[in-house]
Amino acid sequence: MELMSKLVIDPPRILLAPMEGVMESVMRDMLTRIGGYERCVTEFVRVSSTVLPPKVYYRLCPELKQGGRTAAGTPVYVQLLGSDPVLMAANAAVAAELGAPGIDLNFGCPAKTVNKSRGGATLLRTPKAVYEICAAVRDATPAAIPVTAKVRLGFDSDTRFEEIAEQALLSGIDELTVHARTKVQAYRPPAHWQRLQDIVNPLDIPIIANGEIWTPSDLFDCKEQSGCNAFMLARGALCRPDLARAVHAHCNGDPIEPMTWPEVSQLLIDFFEANGALYQRKYAINPLKQWLVYLQHCYPQAAALFAQVKRIRDPDDMRDALLGATAAMAA
Repeated sequence: MELMSKLVIDPPRILLAPMEGVMESVMRDMLTRIGGYERCVTEFVRVSSTVLPPKVYYRLCPELKQGGRTAAGTPVYVQLLGSDPVLMAANAAVAAELGAPGIDLNFGCPAKTVNKSRGGATLLRTPKAVYEICAAVRDATPAAIPVTAKVRLGFDSDTRFEEIAEQALLSGIDELTVHARTKVQAYRPPAHWQRLQDIVNPLDIPIIANGEIWTPSDLFDCKEQSGCNAFMLARGALCRPDLARAVHAHCNGDPIEPMTWPEVSQLLIDFFEANGALYQRKYAINPLKQWLVYLQHCYPQAAALFAQVKRIRDPDDMRDALLGATAAMAA
C-alpha cells in the first residue's frame, strides 16, 4: 500500500493527453475505464488542403458514434492540427456537427514531418498565427462546444512564451494546456512548471499543466510550482495505468492501492484482444509491445515479458505468450 503525507483540499482536474500513435481509441477506452479522467483528446486530425469527410473523423474518433464519449462516459475532444485558419475553422465545424464534445488545437507537436509543413510547434514562432487559428475555430464552433488549445513554452527558446499564451487566451478559447518545455527540448526533463506562473490571464481562463508528471507526488509538485489545478497526463498514464485514480484517492484521504501486476496483465490481454478485433490481428502486436516498454518503468515484470515477446510476429504466438504469463502467475 502506498501512503502519501500531503493532502489536497481542492481535488485537481485530470485530463488524458493525446499521444500520436499511442493514445488511440482502444487505449483511451482502457485508461478511462480505470477512472480518474475528466476528458481525453484524440490523436491529431491533419488539416492541410481540404475539408475532411466524416469518415476521417470516425476513424480517429470512433467515440463520435457513441455520443463523443468512451464506454466509461469520458468525453473525447477532437484534436485538429494545421496552419490555415479558414480550413481549420471549416473542419472544426464538421467535427462539431458529428457530435464532438469539444475541439482541441495542436500547437505542440515537435515532429519534424509536421513542423516542415507548418503544423504543430513550428507555429509558436509566430504567436499571431496561434491567435488567428484559435479565433477562427472559436468563431466557427457553436458556443456550447468548448475550444481548447495546447502549446509549448516556445520553439527553440521560451523568450516569447508570455506572448504565445497571451495570443491564445485573447482568441476566446475556453482552456489552454501548456507542455512546459520548448519544441527543441522535446521530452527531455525537466519540465519548467514554474513558467506557467508567468501567464497573464485577466479573464481567468483555466490553464492546464503538462509534462513530467509520473507519480501523484509529481502532480502535487507541479501544482505548487505552476499554480495550476488542472493537469494533463501523458507518458505517466501509460507507465502507471491507475495514476489518475491514485491522485483522486489521495485527495479523498483514501489509501492508495497501486494496481498489481496480475491486474495489469489482464489489461494487456484485453488490450491485445480489443486491438485484434478492431484491426487485422497482426496489427495488435506492435501496440502491445509499445505499451510494455512504457509499463516497465513501474513494473519490472513488464521488462521480463517484453524480453520474452519482443521478437514475436504471429498474433497467435503473442496471445499464447500473454496467456501463459498470466497462468504462470496464477500458479
